[in-house]
Amino acid sequence: MAKTLKITLVKSPIGAVPKNRKTVEALGLHKLHQTVEKPDNDAVRGMIHQVKHLIKVEEN
Repeated sequence: MAKTLKITLVKSPIGAVPKNRKTVEALGLHKLHQTVEKPDNDAVRGMIHQVKHLIKVEEN
Protein backbone atom coordinates (compact mmCIF):
# COMPACT_ATOMS: atom_id res chain seq x y z
CA MET A 1 0.00 0.00 0.00
CA ALA A 2 1.31 3.43 -0.95
CA LYS A 3 2.27 5.79 1.85
CA THR A 4 0.29 8.97 2.32
CA LEU A 5 0.83 12.23 4.16
CA LYS A 6 -1.81 14.05 6.19
CA ILE A 7 -1.27 17.78 5.70
CA THR A 8 -3.08 20.32 7.90
CA LEU A 9 -3.09 24.09 7.43
CA VAL A 10 -2.29 25.63 10.84
CA LYS A 11 -1.32 29.19 9.92
CA SER A 12 -3.02 31.58 7.52
CA PRO A 13 -1.22 32.20 4.22
CA ILE A 14 -2.69 35.73 3.94
CA GLY A 15 0.55 37.51 4.86
CA ALA A 16 2.77 35.00 3.07
CA VAL A 17 4.65 35.45 -0.18
CA PRO A 18 2.32 34.98 -3.21
CA LYS A 19 4.28 31.89 -4.32
CA ASN A 20 3.63 30.29 -0.91
CA ARG A 21 -0.07 31.12 -1.13
CA LYS A 22 -0.28 29.38 -4.50
CA THR A 23 1.58 26.36 -3.11
CA VAL A 24 -0.88 26.04 -0.21
CA GLU A 25 -3.76 26.26 -2.68
CA ALA A 26 -2.12 23.65 -4.95
CA LEU A 27 -1.93 21.28 -1.98
CA GLY A 28 -5.73 21.58 -1.77
CA LEU A 29 -5.85 23.60 1.44
CA HIS A 30 -8.32 26.47 1.62
CA LYS A 31 -9.37 26.87 5.27
CA LEU A 32 -7.48 26.81 8.55
CA HIS A 33 -7.30 23.38 10.22
CA GLN A 34 -8.39 21.70 6.97
CA THR A 35 -6.65 18.37 6.43
CA VAL A 36 -5.90 16.66 3.12
CA GLU A 37 -4.17 13.39 2.30
CA LYS A 38 -1.55 13.40 -0.44
CA PRO A 39 0.74 10.64 -1.74
CA ASP A 40 4.26 10.60 -0.32
CA ASN A 41 6.35 11.51 -3.37
CA ASP A 42 9.09 13.99 -4.23
CA ALA A 43 6.75 16.59 -5.74
CA VAL A 44 4.55 16.77 -2.64
CA ARG A 45 7.62 16.73 -0.36
CA GLY A 46 9.00 19.75 -2.25
CA MET A 47 5.72 21.63 -1.85
CA ILE A 48 5.69 20.81 1.87
CA HIS A 49 9.24 22.11 2.22
CA GLN A 50 8.21 25.43 0.62
CA VAL A 51 5.42 26.08 3.14
CA LYS A 52 6.61 24.13 6.20
CA HIS A 53 6.00 27.19 8.41
CA LEU A 54 2.26 27.18 7.54
CA ILE A 55 1.39 23.49 7.76
CA LYS A 56 1.62 20.39 9.97
CA VAL A 57 2.49 17.04 8.39
CA GLU A 58 1.78 13.53 9.70
CA GLU A 59 2.95 10.35 8.01
CA ASN A 60 0.54 7.44 7.57
